[in-house]
Amino acid sequence: MNNIEYTPFQDPESLYALNEVLLDAEDLHGLNLLMSFTGFADAGHVVSQIAGELSDNLASEPVAVFDIDQLIDYRSRRPRMTFSEDHLSNYAAPSLVLYRMVDALGQPFLYLTGSEPDLQWERFTLAVLGLVRRLDVNLTAWVHSVPMPVPHTRPIGTTVHGNRPELIEGISAWKTTLEIPSAIGHLLEFRLAAEGRNVVGYAIHVPHYLADAEYPPAAVAGLEYLGAAAALMLPSERLREAGRAVERQITEQVEGSAEVAAVVANLEKQYDDHTDGTSRRSLLAGDNDELPDADELGAAVEAYLASRDSAPGAPDEGDSSNI
Repeated sequence: MNNIEYTPFQDPESLYALNEVLLDAEDLHGLNLLMSFTGFADAGHVVSQIAGELSDNLASEPVAVFDIDQLIDYRSRRPRMTFSEDHLSNYAAPSLVLYRMVDALGQPFLYLTGSEPDLQWERFTLAVLGLVRRLDVNLTAWVHSVPMPVPHTRPIGTTVHGNRPELIEGISAWKTTLEIPSAIGHLLEFRLAAEGRNVVGYAIHVPHYLADAEYPPAAVAGLEYLGAAAALMLPSERLREAGRAVERQITEQVEGSAEVAAVVANLEKQYDDHTDGTSRRSLLAGDNDELPDADELGAAVEAYLASRDSAPGAPDEGDSSNI
C-alpha cells in the first residue's frame, strides 16, 4: 500500500517558473546538483550557514523559482519581520530556488536551496525529478544536520547514505536501522535512487549541546563533503575563521564550569569507546589522514579537472562518475 505510485492532480511543472534564456546555455546540462533545505532539524544552523556561504561568495543565476505560496504553511512557520521603533523595516520572505552557480575554479554546478516545503511533497518531488531529467543531472548530493550525543573535542562525524558506494563506504560514524521522521531531502533521495540516478546524502553530526546555536565547524564539514563528492571547490574560509572563534568561546565556558567539563569528558569517553580507536575514511584526507588546506585543495581539484579534459574519451564537463 505504501508503494503505490503517486499520480499528481496538478501539473508538477506549474510549481515553478523557468529561466528560459539560461536553459539554452550549453554548460547547464550534465552538471552536479547540490541541495540543502532549512526547516528540518538544522542542528548548529549548518544548512543556513552553507546556503549563506555559497550565495555570498559564488556567482549565481536562478534556473527555476518555485511558487513558495503553494508549498509553505506560513502560520506554522511564520516568516520573521523587523520592527524598528515605529515601523516595519524588513520581511524575510521564504524562497525555494534552483540556481546555477560557479565554484572558485570556474566549475559550474546546480544548487537547490531554500525552505523545506510544508505541503505538496509528492508534487514537489515530481517537479524536481523532472528538472533532474531535463537538465541531465549527473550526481545529486545533499546535506542536513542532526544533534548527536558527541563531544565538540572530537572530529565531526557524518552519516552517509545513497547509492554511490565510493562516496559512502568507510565514512559513516554511526550505523543502525531505524524509522526516522523524513525530510524532503530523504524523499528526493529515495525517488532519485529508485530511478537509478546517482545520489548521496550527508547528515552532519552536531554536539547536542551546541545544536541551537550556529556551529561553523559542522558547516565546514558539510561543505567539504559536498565539494569532494561533486568535485567542486566550495568557499569555507570565513566559516573556518568563525569556527576558530567559536571553539575558543566553548573552551572558555568548559574550563569555567566543572559541571560542563564533566559532561564533555563523559561524552569523550563514550565517543572513544564507540570508535575503539578506529578511524573513518575522509573524502579529503591524504595518506597521513591530515586534511589539506585551501591551496592544496585547489591544486588537487585543478589537477583532477585537467586529467579529465586530457584523457581519451573524457566525460563531459560536470561529470564526476570517476571520482
